Amino acid sequence: MVVSKTELFTEILQTQANLFKALAHPARLQIIQFLAETKTCISGDISEELPLSRTTVNQHLRELKDAGLIQGHVEGVKTNYCLDYGKVEEMKKILIEFLNEIQIPVNFCCK
Repeated sequence: MVVSKTELFTEILQTQANLFKALAHPARLQIIQFLAETKTCISGDISEELPLSRTTVNQHLRELKDAGLIQGHVEGVKTNYCLDYGKVEEMKKILIEFLNEIQIPVNFCCK
């Protein structure tokens, strides 16, 4: 039986890594910021807000959707995209808890 290397880590670390991976590209961060600033679902072309092609933006939207950070609802020929505010709040909590677990000693040698 072959075990993937990610299976060697706890489920919590795997969840954290998946969320952090979704944030690991500036286009995805800008999409999240744009959706947060608009405070509504967007049915237009989000690629107009980014310096990327529509195809590339759609790939980033898919990554964010797979991570659960955004929702996409198809209405006719358009897809409405919204932030999943509950998941964003959960991600904030996960990130804060992760960073709080990292304790750097006062006399750390490599400042």
